[in-house]
Amino acid sequence: MSQKKINIAILLGDPSGIGPELVSKLLKEDITNRANIIVIGEKKILESGNKISGSSQNLIFVEDFKNINFEKGNKFFLDISKGKNHEYKLSECSKESGESVLSALNLALELAKENKIHAINFGPFNKTSLKLGGNKYSDELHLMAKKLNVKNFFCEFNVIDNFWTARVTSHIPIREVANQIKKEKIIKPIKLINEAMKLNGIDKPRVAVQALNPHGEFGTEEKDEILPAIEDAKKQGINADGPLPCDTSFITAYKNKNHDCIVGMYHDALQSGLKAFGFDRGVTVQGGLPVPITTPAHGTAFDIAGKNEANLEPTLNSFKIALTMAENKNK
Repeated sequence: MSQKKINIAILLGDPSGIGPELVSKLLKEDITNRANIIVIGEKKILESGNKISGSSQNLIFVEDFKNINFEKGNKFFLDISKGKNHEYKLSECSKESGESVLSALNLALELAKENKIHAINFGPFNKTSLKLGGNKYSDELHLMAKKLNVKNFFCEFNVIDNFWTARVTSHIPIREVANQIKKEKIIKPIKLINEAMKLNGIDKPRVAVQALNPHGEFGTEEKDEILPAIEDAKKQGINADGPLPCDTSFITAYKNKNHDCIVGMYHDALQSGLKAFGFDRGVTVQGGLPVPITTPAHGTAFDIAGKNEANLEPTLNSFKIALTMAENKNK
């Protein structure tokens, strides 16, 4: 007996960026037929994306989730326009764009809380527009965590070619990093990425852990904090390895395929390697939330918005991850 289809909400992303045209193309991909799709947004924004991409879809339009009947089809558009027919200017931040994104996101999160959708895949947001539109949180991950009442540890995962990364610290000054490198803080992303990768279909993830100091020397953090965290992870059944020197960690773990993922101590130690190997293929996964939430990592790309030049691959990969994680979570 085949598994029941899961429900995935797809958000168009910032209407001034490349999100709508990418979602327009994504909806034509065969893999979207493996799920029940609920696109959430304004009809005018979808039409704009279709015009740019030269694509169209057989979507069933509704104005309330209760009117969705998956026996009639598997692709619905939940129109939140409510009579609004706003023309969004391409390639510029605006309060209106941010408000549109927040309306769609908040509805998707409410549906997720009610278990009516099992994953969210969104076109890229613009942080400036979100703030102009009323987002009071430091980023969209913290907004999502708050709306979903998340109390546990959460963090952002970045992915290329199904190689995942997580970090102990993120957007803080370098001078503050060393004080945050503590065993209890290091073990949290190790455990979380291990659990997430299992949902993504890797039975026994090989988790690499980066050092903090050059060559893993010239300091005490490796011996005092990082190694004990790795040993603790091993005792919990996690296949953890390290600490790997930062300057060769991506060669060892990613290029030479010795590991499936890597946990780093600070932002640039991970992002520099990740973006050097696959900036144009990156996916962001919002880790630690009760439903899988994914997006392409490249941003709104105002410089090419409206030109039909945006690469679909990261959006397609982000959808695949959301689909796989949701299917495994809801077996």
